[in-house]
Amino acid sequence: MSDWTAFGRVDADGTVYVKTAEGERVVGSWQAGAPEEGLAHFARRFADLVTEVDLTEARLNSGAADANHSLATIRRIRASLPEAHVVGDIDALATRLDKLATVAEEKAGEARAAKEAARVEALARKTALVEEAEKLAAESTGWKTAGDRLKEILDEWKTIRGVDKKTDGELWKRFAAARDGFTRRRGAHFASLDAQRKQAQTVKEELVAEAEKVAESTDWAATANHLKNLMTQWKAAPRASKEAEQKLWERFRAAQDAFFSRRSEVFSARDNEQRANLERKQALLAEAEALDIDGDPKGAQAKLREIQAQWHEAGRVPREAAAGLERRLRAIDEKVREVMDSAWRRTSREDNPLLAQMRSQVAEAEERLARAQAAGDTRRIKEAEQALESKRQFLKLAEQSS
Repeated sequence: MSDWTAFGRVDADGTVYVKTAEGERVVGSWQAGAPEEGLAHFARRFADLVTEVDLTEARLNSGAADANHSLATIRRIRASLPEAHVVGDIDALATRLDKLATVAEEKAGEARAAKEAARVEALARKTALVEEAEKLAAESTGWKTAGDRLKEILDEWKTIRGVDKKTDGELWKRFAAARDGFTRRRGAHFASLDAQRKQAQTVKEELVAEAEKVAESTDWAATANHLKNLMTQWKAAPRASKEAEQKLWERFRAAQDAFFSRRSEVFSARDNEQRANLERKQALLAEAEALDIDGDPKGAQAKLREIQAQWHEAGRVPREAAAGLERRLRAIDEKVREVMDSAWRRTSREDNPLLAQMRSQVAEAEERLARAQAAGDTRRIKEAEQALESKRQFLKLAEQSS
C-alpha cells in the first residue's frame, strides 16, 4: 500500500492536515499518541476509500454490478472527498473517480439501451403471443391442437419480463379474453357435436331396427336391395358417439350377415338342386335326340311325350343353361311334328284313324239322338241334336283338311 501519510501532517497542538493541490485543510485532531500514529490512522481511512473504489471499479468492469448503482457509489465517494477526514492522495483519487464516473455513465447508458431493447423485444413477443391467441380463438377448429398451443403460449408468457405494468396488464386482458373466447367456442362446438351424435344415434337405431326386422325375410331380391339401401343411408348418416356407433354397427352388421348367410345357404341349395336338374335334363335331352324319328315316328312321338313329362317334373335349371336346353328339346318336338304331319298327309282318308274315330263319334251321337226321340225326352233330344251337329261339323272340317 502507498504511504498515504506523506500527504498529511500533524502540528504541535495535534491538528491533522491533508495536502491537496488547493492547499492544506484540516481533517481532524489527534491527541492519543505520537503524530505518526495519527497520520497512520487517517491514512487507513483513506485506504478504506481506495479499497471501496477498487471494488467498485472491479465490479463495474466485470459487469457483475449494476452500472447505475456503481455510478451512484462513485458519485457519493467523489462528493465526500472535499470534506473527507482522511490523509492520502485525494487529488489522484478524485481524478480516478471522475474517469470511473465517465465509464459508469457509458455503461449505465448501455444498460438503459439494453433494457429498452429488452423491453421492446419483450413487448413484441407478448404482443405476438396475444395476436396468435386471438387468431386461434377466432379461427381454429383444431380444438386439441389449439388448446395445447394456448397452454404453451401461457407458459411462454410467464417467462417474459421487462414490459411495464400498465402495458403488460392490457396485453394480459387481451390474452385472457382470447382464451375465454376459444373455450366458449370449443364448448359450443362440442355441445353441437353431442346433439348431432345423439341425432345420428337415433337415426342409426332406426336403421338397425329395420335391418333386424327384415333379417328373417325370404323375399331374397327385395330384401337384399332394401338392406343395401339401408347401408347407403348408414354411410350417409353422421357418426354417433364412439361407443354407441360400435354397438349399433355390430347389430346392423349381424342383421345383414344373418340375412345374407341364410340367402347364401338357400341359393347354394338351390344351385345344387338346379345342377342336379340340369344333369337330369341333359340325360333326357340325350335320350330325346337319340330317338329314331324317321324310322318310327309314332314310337318317337310317344317316347317324346314321356320325356317331356319327365322334363317338366325335373324342375328348374341354372338360367344360363335353360334357354339352350329348351331350344334343343323344342327342335326335336318340331321334327317329330313334321314327320307325323308328313305321315298323316300320306295316309288315305279311309285309313285315317282320326277320321274313323270321328265318324264313330258321329254314329254314337246319332244313336243317342234316336234313343232320346224314342223316349220323347225334349231336353235330351235338344242336347243330342246339338252334340250331333257339333261332331258332324268337326268331321266335315277334318275331311276337308285331309
